[in-house]
Amino acid sequence: MKYIALLRGINVGGKNKVPMRDLKTCFEQAGFENVSTYINSGNVLFDTAQPDTDAIAALCEKIVEQWFGFPVRTAVISAEELKDTLENAPEWWGMVPDVKHNALFCLAPYSSAEIMAEVGVTKPEYEQVAAYGSVIFWSAPVKTFSQTRWSKIVGTKVYRHVTIRNANTAMRLLELSG
Repeated sequence: MKYIALLRGINVGGKNKVPMRDLKTCFEQAGFENVSTYINSGNVLFDTAQPDTDAIAALCEKIVEQWFGFPVRTAVISAEELKDTLENAPEWWGMVPDVKHNALFCLAPYSSAEIMAEVGVTKPEYEQVAAYGSVIFWSAPVKTFSQTRWSKIVGTKVYRHVTIRNANTAMRLLELSG
């Protein structure tokens, strides 16, 4: 079965440097098959017979820490679940130009409801937020982005429990997953 591992916080601001070629090798040596990576932000596509995404995420975190020497939180989603999630994204997400469209993938054990409750009520004049499963969809005009409630997630205690991908990356991962 095809899965996507979304590593949190690698290759950002010169910290937690992980060459994608080495990341691919790390996953291959752990026994995953048909491994590929997409862009430098820690997206790994692979096949495994293991059906438990929490167990896969735990294994990914373990092998990445052993290989690279620092912990990296990881969300794992099956290609089928990503397809279902993106098919159920709000109409406004990913379609409007001059708007930032992000998908926040919740890291276990946190749910989208818990993350949304912690961040707080949206500012509808500046942003739109909705959730489907363990993914939170968030869109905000570039011009007023800094005025949104969700742009402040970086300052909250739940920020470390999500990994963020923009709409283009999320849709490209779905395309690459077949």
